[in-house]
Amino acid sequence: MQDCREILLESNCSMSWNSSDSEPSAKLVGKNGVLEEQKSPGFKKRETEVYVGNLPLDVSKEEILYLLKDFSPLYVHKIQNGCKCFAFVDLGSMQKVTLAIQELNGKLFHKRKLLVNTSKRPPKRTPDVIQQPQAPLVSGKVSGEGFGKTTAIAQLAPKAPVDRCETEKLRAAFFAVPLEMRGSFLVLLLRECFRDLSWLALIHSIRGEAGLLVTSIVPKTPFFWAMHITEALHQNMQALFSTLAQAEEQQPYLKESAVQRGTRCLAEYHLGDYGRAWNRCWVLDRVNTWAVVMFIDFGQLATVPVQLLRSLDSDDFWTIPPLTQPFMLEKDILSSYEVVHRILKGKITGALNSESHILKFEESK
Repeated sequence: MQDCREILLESNCSMSWNSSDSEPSAKLVGKNGVLEEQKSPGFKKRETEVYVGNLPLDVSKEEILYLLKDFSPLYVHKIQNGCKCFAFVDLGSMQKVTLAIQELNGKLFHKRKLLVNTSKRPPKRTPDVIQQPQAPLVSGKVSGEGFGKTTAIAQLAPKAPVDRCETEKLRAAFFAVPLEMRGSFLVLLLRECFRDLSWLALIHSIRGEAGLLVTSIVPKTPFFWAMHITEALHQNMQALFSTLAQAEEQQPYLKESAVQRGTRCLAEYHLGDYGRAWNRCWVLDRVNTWAVVMFIDFGQLATVPVQLLRSLDSDDFWTIPPLTQPFMLEKDILSSYEVVHRILKGKITGALNSESHILKFEESK
């Protein structure tokens, strides 16, 4: 199957910036030429809206709605201004606004303390409309292995304070975590599929000698998906594949109208020399008669014809956690697909500070 990482990025970009709200809005050119959406100057905030600030830049509207699910949100208007991300959420009543503030203000969300209040506007900040820079742009090659991209960095004015967001951007230029491996994406996906995520809390504590069966890689980066070979994995694989093989023919094909983002389903996965087998997957997006799916147990994105997806919504099929998880090589990169379906031997040395569900792996030489 064709890898749809580019389609994925495009679809998520449009989802983040194209608001379907009826409120007036204006498009501004922000940093790096990215289109950004702001409320128009004449907009008056409704009394039933709550302001949610200090959100992570890559948060989706779905995650914001899920955050306020207990208050039955009507819609969310997400706004990103440079390094700031916030949202206005209509809860339908002033009572719900009061309760949401009491419940969520100061709560940790993606390791950030939320700012939830009834403010009609976010904290004051420098406008993000970029004027023609007085100083020339400085271009240079990023030195990270496998990332031979040219990065343009605006020369800072004398005595300008160090922008924490700019620092994070420079760090990300060396090792940009792939979208499908980010916690903000995975938590949404895993909640939809498995409901109970108590097993996730133990991942970051795993250490020691390990064998990893690689299932998918992001070429020319240190990131890959793999199965941590243990006795528990062996038992889970046998139970899961046996159950899916028995249920495959009994599971009806999905109606086209039922295929949408978040649908749990069954599709054929290509196992290389081992042929094809039906496996669990989650619909990430839909493009006409094609579905962009994530194979949960292999960490693999693929495009599948909508009419070839089978129903798999019963919780009975989702009691076993994903067989695969994301890893990052500490001292190397993966340049080709030759390592897929091979076993890497080495040791797990810990988890990434920024994404604690991604384990660091040092291969034995």
